[in-house]
Amino acid sequence: MSASSHLLGVSTKEIDDGHHWHALELRILAFLSACYIMWTHSELSFTQTPTVNKDQEAPQNLNPTPSTSANRSSSPRAFDNKDMRKGSISSNVKADSGYIWMSVPKNYRDCGDDGIATGLLLGPLIATSVLISSIHTRSTSAEPLPKDWLIEPPRVLPGLSSAMDALVLSRHSLVNLSTFCATILLIHVCASWWLEGLYTKGTNKPEGERASVPRSEGRRFWYYALFTVTVSLLMVVLKITFSQSGIGIWKDLSTFEAAITAPFYSLTLYAGLRLAHRGFTVGELGLVCLGGTAVCLEFLNLTKARIWPITTRYIRTYRLPTPLLIFQIALIVGSLLTGFLLSPFLVLSRNNAQRPAHRIRSPEQKLRNRRYYALGFYVGSVLIIVGLIGLWTRWLLGNRDPWLWTMFYLLEGRNKWSRPVLLGYWALLGSISVAGWGRQLSRSRKYRLRSQEQSMSVQAYDVPMGSSLTSSPEHPNSSHSSASPIGGSMSFATLGNIGMPSLPNLPNGSNVSNVASELLDAADKRVPTLSLNARRKYFHGLAVLMFVPGVAFDPAFTHLAFSAAFALFTFTEYIRYFAVYPFGAAIHLFMNDFLDHRDGGTAILSHFYLLTGCSGSLWLEDPSKLRQVTGILTLGVGDAAASIVGRRIGLRRWSPTTGKTVEGSLAFVGSIFATAWFLRLLGFVETFPSLRYLLTLMCAALLEALSDQNDNLTLPLYTWSMLVVIGSKRIL
Repeated sequence: MSASSHLLGVSTKEIDDGHHWHALELRILAFLSACYIMWTHSELSFTQTPTVNKDQEAPQNLNPTPSTSANRSSSPRAFDNKDMRKGSISSNVKADSGYIWMSVPKNYRDCGDDGIATGLLLGPLIATSVLISSIHTRSTSAEPLPKDWLIEPPRVLPGLSSAMDALVLSRHSLVNLSTFCATILLIHVCASWWLEGLYTKGTNKPEGERASVPRSEGRRFWYYALFTVTVSLLMVVLKITFSQSGIGIWKDLSTFEAAITAPFYSLTLYAGLRLAHRGFTVGELGLVCLGGTAVCLEFLNLTKARIWPITTRYIRTYRLPTPLLIFQIALIVGSLLTGFLLSPFLVLSRNNAQRPAHRIRSPEQKLRNRRYYALGFYVGSVLIIVGLIGLWTRWLLGNRDPWLWTMFYLLEGRNKWSRPVLLGYWALLGSISVAGWGRQLSRSRKYRLRSQEQSMSVQAYDVPMGSSLTSSPEHPNSSHSSASPIGGSMSFATLGNIGMPSLPNLPNGSNVSNVASELLDAADKRVPTLSLNARRKYFHGLAVLMFVPGVAFDPAFTHLAFSAAFALFTFTEYIRYFAVYPFGAAIHLFMNDFLDHRDGGTAILSHFYLLTGCSGSLWLEDPSKLRQVTGILTLGVGDAAASIVGRRIGLRRWSPTTGKTVEGSLAFVGSIFATAWFLRLLGFVETFPSLRYLLTLMCAALLEALSDQNDNLTLPLYTWSMLVVIGSKRIL
């Protein structure tokens, strides 16, 4: 592993034994996962297809596979109530799908694949790749940080000399953590599948429900809590038993970490299903919860090493303990903690927005309550950020003020002006994009409302004398047309039928203003509206323009900026989801125009996935420039090219059940490879072996073509991991 004979007191023989145990863990997990998948997909499985009650079948068949616009209102005030959630039934229920304990099909995103292989195996693959990367870095460089990472050295506990030694040992623990959490996930799906098999025989149940899961939310919660306690005790007992018996499985995971991880991971699975209803598959949920568990363990280990440094030989963090990690934990964990502590204000704001107007004494009361709840949320957020989170960050920084540290850090780039310029560049691109889209979408909504008013006026003109428009059955209520999806695009055939605005005489300034407004509207109506796919891929391309220069010139500052952006997205989603005054409605309307079928849940996760996919390669702190930009190239170039080429000229589908084409996959590989070579010629990335890189891209293209999981989350992390594994000379 290295030339030294020991690693923080651990002999080379013990390290090699640890590698063998890691390999055994991964093999056992892969074997058990394969057995589960083959069993549930075989005819030997006794789990039957859910049976639908006849009295519920007819109305549900009238509305197959609800679209995004059907699931989500154009206003955040019209949230789905409980009755609507009961009617929102998954139309893609499969008998071989896996489920978290006490969950039902309608808790998950509509998808042909539950993604259980992703949830069980992708996390351990990433953890193993991270370990391989750190071992290679330690053997080739004496410095823990690459030379272009402009950040102060990582913190090292007294008596230790190497931060890389501590990092390697910590990442051994990360491999254990990933297999530990995957085992818990496997227990969940196996126990849920077994229990359903006992209840399914001879049971008639509604579609979207499961016979083994009670309809009462209270009973579900208590059954889940009891199951969590049981599984947690089982996992901790297994960990202690392995340790006492000399079995090296999970040996790098401390008993304290196991006792924290087991209940925390299960609780995050439950919280993810409840807060992001219909937003995850099982695989996506397992992967996201593993990442959240790892970050929270880093938070606990940093705090523990600061309070009781004598209780640990090294700081057990999976990235180097630099201020970048401290600020990332403060921003991400702090934003989640803020939402938890201020949940009463958020829940009251959402309930107030859901309350019908006829149940409120006066409209002024509703508006006044909204302002009070919003004030409580904003003031509470400031107090928590400045107080609790700020004090923790100051404490970890060695009693240095985090706000002053950030201001000085802005001036510590290659030049004093380089980081402010980079920040201004990001702000300019982001502002232009948001403002441009906001204006176009606002104009399109204004035009549709005007068209509806003109249509109503024409109908009123045609109504015979003495008849009433509201009572006539020939003129339905206009509320049906207003509920059409805002994100609908305008076809070119429709554009050709739109006439120029009428130009009346211009005797006064009022008419001049009206004519100018009509001319602007006519110009906007003749601008082709991009399709939903084009609008989404536009932001993928924008990510390339924004982030590649940052990673190339100042990766450390970009690392910090990504963390700040994630926290900003979290607060934005709080405001949108809970309809916090006065920005909730505007944010909801803006984001509603970029949603596809994967955003049919209560929470909007696409922007989180896109940011995580672009930043994940950098957050893993690999020294290779090529691997640092892997996420950006995969999503901003490869995924966009595959989508465009596949839709335009794609003819050969990979399978009858998918829309992915061979031509799109070839475009994915070719576009990333060409862009990487272009960056290599510019000197932004190092030289790389072309054949290995092509092999990695082909593996990623197969995943992109055959997996139904969210590409923005899984594809960049898988590509980065395969780059490390295929590029390494030694695999564990």
